[in-house]
Amino acid sequence: MRNERQEKILEIISQKAVGTQAELARELEREGIHACQATLSRDISALRLTRERTAKGGYRYALPRERAVDVEARLRTIFSQCVTGIDRAQNLVVIKTLPGLASAACASIDKMSIRTLVGTIAGDDTAFLAMRDDDAAEELCRRMRKLI
Repeated sequence: MRNERQEKILEIISQKAVGTQAELARELEREGIHACQATLSRDISALRLTRERTAKGGYRYALPRERAVDVEARLRTIFSQCVTGIDRAQNLVVIKTLPGLASAACASIDKMSIRTLVGTIAGDDTAFLAMRDDDAAEELCRRMRKLI
């Protein structure tokens, strides 16, 4: 439950300018997730979220700059250089790479702390990522396809 809630928090803050815990709680409620203020406070701390200034002068929750850039940069590099295709079968994500590069792709993905990722396994040019559920697999595929 905590991992799913935290994944949803990350999704919400990446799509909307949410500046308070009350706003975040309302957004989570819209998604069918109830969380009290203390729980949200712990989640914000665990995710190491920061508050940054918006163009309109308000504030919004965000990932620390170095973490957001690091993950994004790493994914772009890996995917632009070695991934040739991405597909999914239920909760499994299948990544096709150039020969010999599937283990490098898996090693990098394993280090990215994707909360809905259960585990990875790599062959020569194919990697399998086991996700917690079908929706998590679809979301990961969507995000990864944007990078190739």
